[in-house]
Amino acid sequence: MATTARTLWKGAISFGLVHIPVALYTATQESELDFDWLDKRSMDPVGYKRINKRTGREITRENIVKGIAYEDGRYVVLSDDEIRAAYPESTQTIEIETFVAADSIPFIYLERPYYLAPLGKGAKVYALLREALFKTGRIGVARVVIQTKQHLAALIPAGPGLVLNLLRWGDEIRSWENLGLPEEGSHAEGISAREMKMAVQLIEDMAGEWDPQQFHDEFKEKILQLVQTKIEAEETQAVHPIESLEEARPTADIVDLTELLKRSLEKHKGSGGSSGKGHARGGKTRRSA
Repeated sequence: MATTARTLWKGAISFGLVHIPVALYTATQESELDFDWLDKRSMDPVGYKRINKRTGREITRENIVKGIAYEDGRYVVLSDDEIRAAYPESTQTIEIETFVAADSIPFIYLERPYYLAPLGKGAKVYALLREALFKTGRIGVARVVIQTKQHLAALIPAGPGLVLNLLRWGDEIRSWENLGLPEEGSHAEGISAREMKMAVQLIEDMAGEWDPQQFHDEFKEKILQLVQTKIEAEETQAVHPIESLEEARPTADIVDLTELLKRSLEKHKGSGGSSGKGHARGGKTRRSA
């Protein structure tokens, strides 16, 4: 990871009585082209107005309230104080609730990855958790609050690091029951043994190692080349950009508590052990992100 990566926040991974001080970093970067709106007469940036959709008139911020539609055309209005009171408490903690088989979470639930790096004296416990997850073939399921929003997340060992991958909630995944999909199994839709053999052979012939550098956004490359051509031809316009401010993130003072592993095990055994909820078939965790 580049040393210039911006820290989102500093906190801890918590499981049992063990706390591992960590810093959270973004693992991805936006690479989409951003087409700004400009007034062609003056080349000034064009923003978005608050418009009443019925009257078409602009309205001021103090006349805007927030509502939740509960049926067509009817809303429940909530005040800013009511909404603020419902925000989850930001504890700067990745609270692991259970460990599940590494292959038990379908990829469709994965939403956004973050890197976790140890802080201070947390390196040993960080490495211990990473290697224990590799050895058991399991990943952690945790809750974490990022920017006032609570997320479900998977703590996944990947190479030398731990990745915190935010998960979609169960009610955010649509069912595919009504899509008319063919039955599962090699004999679905009358697939013959010869057809299956040929399909498998074709896949094997096209198989290779995953290399993300082999794939490029061709549209983006063409647009950037066009932009460069116009720059070299001095076909540019002066625009005054609008600067944005980054919010400072609070930090947490977390103590490295490796010695509490034993007490955590004793506490867990004393509570009767895990209920097994949320676990699925066992599987191996691969050392790749």
